[in-house]
Amino acid sequence: MESKRESIVFSAIRVFFKFFAGICGTMVGLIIIGIILVMVAKPQMITDKTMMNIKPDANGNRQVLPTSTPVILRVDIHGVIGSRDLNRKTIRAQLLGSREDALKNNRVKAILLHINSPGGTVVDSYDIYQQLVSYKARYQVPIYAFVEGMCASGGMMVACSADKIVSGPVGIIGSVGVLMGPNFNIADLMEKYGIKQLTLTKGKNKDTLNPFRAWKEGEEDPLKELLSYNYNLFVNIVTNARPLLNRKKLIDEYGAQIFDPIKAAKYGYIDEGQGNYDAFLTELVKHCGIKEDEKYQVAELKIPRPVLSDLIEGKSPIFSGRIQHELLLGPDFHPELMNRPLYLFSPALQMFDLNN
Repeated sequence: MESKRESIVFSAIRVFFKFFAGICGTMVGLIIIGIILVMVAKPQMITDKTMMNIKPDANGNRQVLPTSTPVILRVDIHGVIGSRDLNRKTIRAQLLGSREDALKNNRVKAILLHINSPGGTVVDSYDIYQQLVSYKARYQVPIYAFVEGMCASGGMMVACSADKIVSGPVGIIGSVGVLMGPNFNIADLMEKYGIKQLTLTKGKNKDTLNPFRAWKEGEEDPLKELLSYNYNLFVNIVTNARPLLNRKKLIDEYGAQIFDPIKAAKYGYIDEGQGNYDAFLTELVKHCGIKEDEKYQVAELKIPRPVLSDLIEGKSPIFSGRIQHELLLGPDFHPELMNRPLYLFSPALQMFDLNN
């Protein structure tokens, strides 16, 4: 009898584990099928439609209010400009979304830029600046910018779209300049080990700064001209938007330096260096004509990223079969920024420049 009882117990255990394994297998199968279906439907899944999030007002209230309530649109400029979540397309999607769906009928009365960025690509920084300036002119809404952390280089350019710039007492402001690089040359190393290379081109100077051959004297001159153009554009935007910032001093004295908020306010980069976010928001609400006893909503628009978005976009090594090895020159410097003109503050790159 004892032997029979044990066999029933073990049989029950086996049945349980078989059932459990079956459930696990089914779930794994469903996940794989779901991923495949999502990848097949990729064009429909990746969209620039935005989703509205409610942010606290100056009194900490964040309940959803009726659709007749005036709205302050908060646009976050956080991180490297030109990255996946912060670029000219994501900002354009937010601005377009601010006139649609729950925000239609001119509900947006002002834009509050919340900035914590070291800058980024020239193209994205300038385009975001232009989009904001155009939006302000077209819809006659004020733009205020509050800096909480960093407003450097391309972040400073974006801030110049604002009517007023205020920073908290701790932050980094400035870095009006442009860079490209670092550019490496390994021609001597290749020669030492007998490594040969052949680059086929058509068109004069098509392989400018080819790292696998010795550089010719002056071949970087066209790139220097391009950087000069981008720098003058930056200086013109900043000095036109910030009339207290002396152009001559900016070029000859301040350069691409960074400053604390107090000095930045003194030199004219910003209007105030000891601001408070809630007080600044209250000032903006009053400035755009919302009465003191009138309720308002602070809203932000985000592009929702689907679950497993890297798989959907085909970036996962599971599907690409490639594992990328990257040399990061700093926490804010990504490989996709290499060899592009940048409005970017990066101490790591400045160290490279100092050592050369």
